[in-house]
Amino acid sequence: MKQLLIVRHAKSSWDAPELSDHDRPLSRRGKRDAPRMAQWLFEYGMIPGRIISSTAKRARKTAKEIAKRCDITERLELNRDLYFGEPENWIELLQETEPGAACVMLVGHNPGSEDFLEQLIGQYERLPTAAIAHVESPVERWTDFRIAAGGQLVTLQRPRELP
Repeated sequence: MKQLLIVRHAKSSWDAPELSDHDRPLSRRGKRDAPRMAQWLFEYGMIPGRIISSTAKRARKTAKEIAKRCDITERLELNRDLYFGEPENWIELLQETEPGAACVMLVGHNPGSEDFLEQLIGQYERLPTAAIAHVESPVERWTDFRIAAGGQLVTLQRPRELP
């Protein structure tokens, strides 16, 4: 069984309209929610062996906050395919993961995050900013990861549901 964490980046700021979408930073709410979700993940005990984040600034900052809290900064990778990538791009990234990684985290954007999750578990789940979906996949090796293998949603944590 492999564990997958699908994360939508924390809330981004629209305060500087001259910035490209790729360069938008976290908003005040995003800066509040990213550490709270990182703390929840740490307490939940599902620490990823690999974190792959979109190259967009808001996703990188979200991933770095989680990596910092979980003490895994050396295993943070950036990949542009998570920026506007289709679920097939997400699958390819997982298939390239070393077999020893029991848990992988992907930090991306919508609609990609929701589309990937829906295809994987067979039902739509809303992923607001900073949400984390924990999915269990029945594969033994990441090279065998396929949508057809299915996935079971273990938990879905949204920032507004935290105390």
